[in-house]
Amino acid sequence: MKVYLDNNATTRLDDKVFESMIPYFKEEYGNAFSLHLFGRETGKAVSEAREKIAKVLDVKPEEIIFTGSGTEADNLAIRGIARAYRNRGRHIILSSIEHPGVRNTCRDLEKEGFEISEIGVDENGVLKLEELKNSIREDTILITVMHANNETGAIQPIEEIAKIANKNKILFHVDAVQSMGKKEIKPKSIGVDTLAFTAHKFYGPKGIGGLYIRNGVRVGKVITGGGQERKLRPGTTNTPLIVGMAEALVDIYNNKETEELKISKLRDYFESEVLKRIPEVVINSKKAERLAGTSSITFKYIEGESILLHLSLKGIAVSSGSACSSDELQASHVLLAMGVPVEFAHGTIRFSIGKYNTKEEIDYTLDNLVEIIEKLRKMSPLWDKN
Repeated sequence: MKVYLDNNATTRLDDKVFESMIPYFKEEYGNAFSLHLFGRETGKAVSEAREKIAKVLDVKPEEIIFTGSGTEADNLAIRGIARAYRNRGRHIILSSIEHPGVRNTCRDLEKEGFEISEIGVDENGVLKLEELKNSIREDTILITVMHANNETGAIQPIEEIAKIANKNKILFHVDAVQSMGKKEIKPKSIGVDTLAFTAHKFYGPKGIGGLYIRNGVRVGKVITGGGQERKLRPGTTNTPLIVGMAEALVDIYNNKETEELKISKLRDYFESEVLKRIPEVVINSKKAERLAGTSSITFKYIEGESILLHLSLKGIAVSSGSACSSDELQASHVLLAMGVPVEFAHGTIRFSIGKYNTKEEIDYTLDNLVEIIEKLRKMSPLWDKN
């Protein structure tokens, strides 16, 4: 049996989404920026897709910018705001659990003279609001905090953060890459200024993302070129992927409650069985509000990479942390920020359940996981000492 439990890394393309994209690869292939018939046909499809996404988010179509990924959307928002508002100030605040797309972008801006402050999280991976308030300075121009963490699924208090940012006249960017399609997000009503997302996290195609930019927010250019996407993201419009992203988002939102209930039941069953059948385990962020399908589990006294490889040999796909940094053997900065000891952080596996998973797959995973943990602990000198 093959079991895919790495849906936070990417999801399988929905069949209906694939079908919606096909005509724009072969039949309606014109450049959406061209004025002729072929261009007008694809241009209309792009406009309709933008309107669909805007409707889901309850924003204006012109406030949606298409990008090549969620990381690019984060870069455009953060670098663009930094460049546009640098005369007002050069201080940026982020949380200590941000995705590398945000974390490394902010670190890179330090080379351009910006100052960065990281706000800590509690043991459940939730941002400390008082620490945030105390970190604000007169020259703070941007606060950037993810909506839901990609490793633990912990949902951040973005409504409260937005109130703090707005009260202090600071722009607020939200990385909603992991939560889009899983939780309802209305950026304008919350008070968010920019918000990033990407299609492949909600059963859409890879290679396409989006950025909401509230009207009135200035964003400096990160890429120079033609006039596409309000001159903020020049390059030939990727019509099929844009159409696919809109189709995927509308579909997942129309079925969000049903899918969320099904997925959360599978996750809760999985976690309860792990706790029953395997000693010395910790469910990370268990006391926080989490995304329905995310389960970050620390198996004490074992290396996570060993668990991952043994599960892979059984046809089960999981992650030892963020897929974007899975080639590195360093402990997760997210778990370390939560106070998880480094030796235990190395023994953490992320199981992320999606809409295509079944109870049969979960039971297969549980049976193999119990066997693998028992085997690896017998081989571990750390387990003997315990």
